[in-house]
Amino acid sequence: MTITFRIPASGAEVVAFSYSPSMEAVLSLHVLVEPKHHPVHHAWVRAMRRLSPALKREIDVFSFAFRSYFPEFFFPSPTGELLGFEDEVRRLRSLDPELVRLEFAVALGGQPLGSGSGRDPAALDDPDVRRRLDERAGAAGDQRLATLLLDEPDAMLERFLRLLERYWEEAFSQEWRRVEPTLADSVAEAGCQIAEHGLYALLRGLWPEVRSEPEAGRVRLERPHEHDVEITPENQLVLAPSTYVWPHVRVNCDGPWPLGLVFPASSIVRQARPRIPPARLTAILRALADDTRLRTLRLISEQPRSTQELAPLVGITEAGLSKQLRVLSEAGLVERRREGYYVLYRLVQGQVAALAPSLEAFLHANDLTD
Repeated sequence: MTITFRIPASGAEVVAFSYSPSMEAVLSLHVLVEPKHHPVHHAWVRAMRRLSPALKREIDVFSFAFRSYFPEFFFPSPTGELLGFEDEVRRLRSLDPELVRLEFAVALGGQPLGSGSGRDPAALDDPDVRRRLDERAGAAGDQRLATLLLDEPDAMLERFLRLLERYWEEAFSQEWRRVEPTLADSVAEAGCQIAEHGLYALLRGLWPEVRSEPEAGRVRLERPHEHDVEITPENQLVLAPSTYVWPHVRVNCDGPWPLGLVFPASSIVRQARPRIPPARLTAILRALADDTRLRTLRLISEQPRSTQELAPLVGITEAGLSKQLRVLSEAGLVERRREGYYVLYRLVQGQVAALAPSLEAFLHANDLTD
């Protein structure tokens, strides 16, 4: 199943940028309960061993709320107003208890909740759903959670926010001072990229989780339910950089919360890029040191293309182009796949992006091995 955002090619006016200290704190809690998925954050996981035992126990109890899905009321607003942590918590305390009830139920029960998209509040009256929530609460280590969620959602929210406040005081307020400037830099970089190359140039960088189809005016993500959403100036998509969401993206397509896409901050993407060993680095640089191959690579980066399509665009014979494609393929820059009668060449994601940091590391005598 797929979530589809329909965004015009000139879509800069239908997106907004924001980021959030409370959402970043929740995403960092996800890292703590799923450390194997986040190797670049292992230093943070080790540092959080110092958390108080009582806070660690409460994090374990509420791990359902940030392990694979977090309540969508944490998505930042498209207004562009950047709130501090205390202001965000104050806003969260004023939420409609029925909406809180549904969000925690989706997180505890697992998506989908009931039938359809899984966001119907009436599903919480289904005996099977209530039984599932009871079972999940027991597995979480606190049987009272299901009762709180169903009968006292405001008390459930307060308990969760107290956990978040203690986590902020013990650890994350200092971490936020470190990461907030990098998120601001990511917004600036993304804005420059959109201004220079268009919105879809930015969205293409989120492949493979985000599938961009600019010619069709849409962006697709595989998720547990089907949803088709039109993005307009009145119904904007909030793009929110995050240090702790890497290597995933998070998405919201359901009201009344803002439509949102949380993507890895540029600083963490650069840090996570694999370094190219010196022997391969030489082969890549040699492959790029040719005008014909560079023009070929640029055309392939736009979309997968066949030899028959590329040859007249580049201005050489198919035989000559095949030789150039072989060099690019041996350098690991392009790969091929068959579609019916044709063999299509496409860019290997990450190879070009890894080039600059790998070259810089080599020039600074980093110890890179084959």
